[in-house]
Amino acid sequence: MAQYGYKADVDGFDTTIPGEGRQLLRNVTFKVGPPDGDAIVVMAHRDDTGLGPGANDNASGTAALIELARAYGTVPGSPVQAVRPQHRLIFLSTDGGSFGGVGALRYVTHAPDRERIVAVINLDSIAGRGQPRLEIAGDEARSPAPALVETAAARIVEQSGSAPGRTSALGQLTDLGLPFSLYEQAPFVGRGIPAVTITTGGNRPPSSFGDVPEGLSKKRLTEIGRAAQGLLGSLDEGLELARGTRSYVYLGQRIVRGWAIQLVLVAMLLPFAAAAVDLFARCRRRRIAVAPGLRAYRSRAGIWLWAGALFLLFGLIGAWPGGAARPVSPETAAAGDWPFLALLGLLVLTLPGWLVARARLAPPRPSTAEEELAGHSATMLVLGVVALLVVATNTFALLFLLPSLHVWLWLPHLRDRGVGARLGLLAAGALGPFILVGSFMFRFGLGLDAPWYLAELVSLGYVSIVAFFLALCWLAGAAQLTAIAIGRYRPYPSAAERPPRGPIRNTVRAIVLTLQARRRRAAVDEREAMEA
Repeated sequence: MAQYGYKADVDGFDTTIPGEGRQLLRNVTFKVGPPDGDAIVVMAHRDDTGLGPGANDNASGTAALIELARAYGTVPGSPVQAVRPQHRLIFLSTDGGSFGGVGALRYVTHAPDRERIVAVINLDSIAGRGQPRLEIAGDEARSPAPALVETAAARIVEQSGSAPGRTSALGQLTDLGLPFSLYEQAPFVGRGIPAVTITTGGNRPPSSFGDVPEGLSKKRLTEIGRAAQGLLGSLDEGLELARGTRSYVYLGQRIVRGWAIQLVLVAMLLPFAAAAVDLFARCRRRRIAVAPGLRAYRSRAGIWLWAGALFLLFGLIGAWPGGAARPVSPETAAAGDWPFLALLGLLVLTLPGWLVARARLAPPRPSTAEEELAGHSATMLVLGVVALLVVATNTFALLFLLPSLHVWLWLPHLRDRGVGARLGLLAAGALGPFILVGSFMFRFGLGLDAPWYLAELVSLGYVSIVAFFLALCWLAGAAQLTAIAIGRYRPYPSAAERPPRGPIRNTVRAIVLTLQARRRRAAVDEREAMEA
């Protein structure tokens, strides 16, 4: 870049990458244009995962970044006049882009001119043989300005003759429900800066294996490079962009605004709320006590919350891969290597909590129809509260919760059916969580490692503790309904049914009595040996 008259500004910073340890990374920026004007960022990460030469990911994006900057630079001694931009143009070469966009996050949170950025163009793996694609998901439930996305698509159509690919509508809704992207536009969009990634990869960046120069498509590199040049020119010439970001879902040429989707999701919640309240009212009119069902749920929630607390504690002591609160690269061992010993330790330490709760919930007798109805009613009321908390945190996440709310309401109607029918109904209600897990399994190519990957996002802090807590509350509700479905449900016992000592005291008492018995036995053996 120096040969075009640019001066480098290097920002070095330390960060921990899961599975890679502590690393020194460097962002490099080159600026041209009015120092006080609004800024347009053109960026490309220059690192890769180290599994291949990195010709496409991301030498192709870096080459295009340099070529775009050349038009605005001036070779010392050259009579050619450089193009004078109307905006402040920032050419940004990030580090750590292959590891969750660490460099992009660093720039958007620490750069002195970040408040003046009006648009970001990210170039990532643009010389593959696949169709051009646009990636728009952010770290928060937001989307870039439609004008930026549609202009980028128009410039690609002009050069390639076909519209760029985009994530499906269901995929976009999933990304709003759990904001996630492996590309570097995400930190900018999440912080209110319109940004779009142009790539030839899918939702998951292409594999670094076999990423050699001979595999590049010169035609595709030329098309996307010229499209990026046209997009930069359109932005610099005064394309009107709305400040900040909103939530959208792109359906072909149509745009559905996020508030409309949120309104629909909340409207779908209202019939469930009415049915759950009516069910509770019927129990009250028939003098069916719901409180034992709520206490039973409390015990089951205690098991899940105990397991969740242990999981977070294991993360603090380093049992899980640690690092920056960014998506883990699927190419690294940290994304797929399950720490089985640590998970076994977690299971062992969770067992005492299960034993304590089981002392209250183990059914010594079959429950009555009224008791099961009360347990079902209590569970649906709690899940309704969970739904309200989801609305307060991220309404789009109702996508993962609504199927269980509506389907599981029908469980009492199948009490006289076989266990298979009831379990089938429970499985149908789990469609929402499967949408989320299936997205990571298939869209991001994680396969059966998807559950562990999601757990890692929690331990790293990328997924909030609040979302983790709500997921545990949902699992406790699913556990209670499963117990009802298979005939193993028992309401929390009344004071007359409970033993004089609680489960914790009984457990401690059993341990003490066992130790005392062993000591007595050892003393008897020693005395007999001395007499012999």
